[in-house]
Amino acid sequence: MTNKLQVLFSSSWGIRWSFQSLVGLLVAVLVIGAIYLTGESKQLLEEEDEMKHQINNGSSSISQCDLFSGKWVFDNESHPLYKEKDCSFMSDQLACQKYGREDLRYQSWRWQPHRCDLPRFNATALLERLRNKRLVFVGDSLNRNQWVSMVCLVETSILDPMLKSMHTNGSLITFKASEYNASVEFYWAPLLVESNSDDPVMHRLPDRIVRTQAIEKHARHWTDADILVFNSYLWWRRPMMKILWGSFESSDGVYREVEMLRSYEMALKTWSDWLEIHVDRNKTQLFFVSMSPTHERGEEWGRDVDQNCYNETEPISQVGYWGNESDSKMMQIVETTINSLNERDLKVQMLNITQLAKYRKEGHPSIYRKQWDPLTEEQLARPESYADCIHWCLPGVPDVWNEILYAYILQYDDNIKGKMEI
Repeated sequence: MTNKLQVLFSSSWGIRWSFQSLVGLLVAVLVIGAIYLTGESKQLLEEEDEMKHQINNGSSSISQCDLFSGKWVFDNESHPLYKEKDCSFMSDQLACQKYGREDLRYQSWRWQPHRCDLPRFNATALLERLRNKRLVFVGDSLNRNQWVSMVCLVETSILDPMLKSMHTNGSLITFKASEYNASVEFYWAPLLVESNSDDPVMHRLPDRIVRTQAIEKHARHWTDADILVFNSYLWWRRPMMKILWGSFESSDGVYREVEMLRSYEMALKTWSDWLEIHVDRNKTQLFFVSMSPTHERGEEWGRDVDQNCYNETEPISQVGYWGNESDSKMMQIVETTINSLNERDLKVQMLNITQLAKYRKEGHPSIYRKQWDPLTEEQLARPESYADCIHWCLPGVPDVWNEILYAYILQYDDNIKGKMEI
């Protein structure tokens, strides 16, 4: 009897021990799982908070520091922001790698403001901001350079080729992100006001004529835009401008030779008056991009007199470098015009990219671009004679202009949201 009880007790104790062990094991698994999930959740929350902090910090920093004062930092981990070959709508004028450039360091320089950081460019976030909206660049080929950059940047988040398209209608070129019903457009108006150089293809005429008081022909194409980015500088670079009072279709127009700065001032007055009357202050965000610098005089950074950006591979390191090819008087006219609009309660943000781009003498296409006309023997013998030291390779300098533009768009939308919540 005793042996039977011992066996029974031993058996029941073993069963009880096995059950308790199983329960303990399950509890341990649940505890470990809870700790793991808590850690995962905490990590996800920390990552989300970090992203929010970065965006908020990037946006708020715009009012706390000068985004245009800084230095170029070589960073081949975070830059370039896209690959040249992956941009479906890359221009042959800007595709330097495609046309033989082997030194690719120009793609990996990041702009670092002195007292703040630019928010990381997030193509999906920008497209969300542009949902059901129009972002329109208006101006000359440098503004088109920036527009191509922006298309390449936003395209990185659109993997399905059926969800993106490009359409040209005269002077207006439209990139469409159909999933967002968002468009990123470029309108050719090199002098902003009407001129005889308004044809998007046949515009290089020896006698440049401007109607400084006429802008409606252009403006009707971007009246309802939500974000407008203007520029106009390159096509004014001559001592005198021929001004037309009247129309190109009429034979009784009056022509006068006017000093360039005065004619530029007249054109910007027409532009600003149009904005004041037609822009919806509660809807449209306005930008003006300062002059894009050229690097056509190598003596300005220590080269021979007949040298330019050809064969340059490094930025200028001299702090505060400023070449003679950028006209500060024209910039002053733009600033005066914008200040006048601000006083009339119409906010226009100047994207003052001149100084930061001044350092980038190696960022131009130089000879690495499609040549529209056959090269002569004299040109082939002296490559610097046909080097493009005006426009910019992509990926490259204009991507930074768009990173700054993106920061301002973020700040604007956050401010609007804050007002709505209040």
